[in-house]
Amino acid sequence: MTEEDVPAVAALEQVLFPVDAWPERFFRQELSQTGTRRYWVAEGAVQESAVQEGAVQEGAVQEGTPHDGAAQLLGYVGLMCVPPFADVQTLAVARAGRRRGLGRLLLRTLIEEGRDRGAEQVLLEVRIDNHGAQHLYRGEGFSVIHTRRGYYRDGCDALIMRLPLADLEAPTSASRLRSPDA
Repeated sequence: MTEEDVPAVAALEQVLFPVDAWPERFFRQELSQTGTRRYWVAEGAVQESAVQEGAVQEGAVQEGTPHDGAAQLLGYVGLMCVPPFADVQTLAVARAGRRRGLGRLLLRTLIEEGRDRGAEQVLLEVRIDNHGAQHLYRGEGFSVIHTRRGYYRDGCDALIMRLPLADLEAPTSASRLRSPDA
């Protein structure tokens, strides 16, 4: 995602999330934090074949190409990564891009970026009434770890979900420092 993509992304955000839509300035602020954030857009047709055995085909998600108005914006995803945590900031798929593997493709792109940046787990919030998104996340290995009551503006609860990227039970250097046996 680039600055040029923001108006189209914000417009799609308003359509998909009318109660909780981010304003344009939020997207611009996120893009300015290049050390910890990364955002992608998907334009045009993305075929189910773009998602293969957990790998993202090269070129299936556009990076650094402004939304020029000719291609249809089909989705976007954003990551915040401050190891050991990566957080799904947003994930959206336009109605025209649904049921074709695009959400899975965007999510896998984000997970790989988190892994590349050294994250040990990926976290996200999802509306308790968004069963489609929950199905996607569970299908990629996320599990519910908590419920935040009244998290969204309309009072809807959020499920907090986590995907471990490493053995979270393994001792870390910090835990060895606290151990009397170290």
